[in-house]
Amino acid sequence: MVSIPEVPLPSSPANNTGNDSTASASPNNSIPLVGFGTASWPFGESGEILKESIMTAIELGYRHFDTAAVYQSEQCLGEAVSQALDLGLVKSRGELFITSKLWCSDVHPSRVLPALRNTLR
Repeated sequence: MVSIPEVPLPSSPANNTGNDSTASASPNNSIPLVGFGTASWPFGESGEILKESIMTAIELGYRHFDTAAVYQSEQCLGEAVSQALDLGLVKSRGELFITSKLWCSDVHPSRVLPALRNTLR
């Protein structure tokens, strides 16, 4: 497994321990510099291939994954993460950064929370 460099995240109340405002980088306040994108074209057409690709990326050391509901890759990513946990490739979900996007069609106030809940599911 390759070690991917990490970038410290700015201090925030969520990750401030109260000891000082310049906490050193740790798994709780840094993010891998390189992420693995999960978009493929046409969207949603190659689920098994995508899941295999994500598993290989985890085996190679990727810990940051980018997805979006419009890519139709969120479920494949979730299944691959679950499988990686079962196989012991990662010890906990907390080792992984998963970023997604609120798509422009979901920015209407009544659609934001449902869209975010679908992403988290």
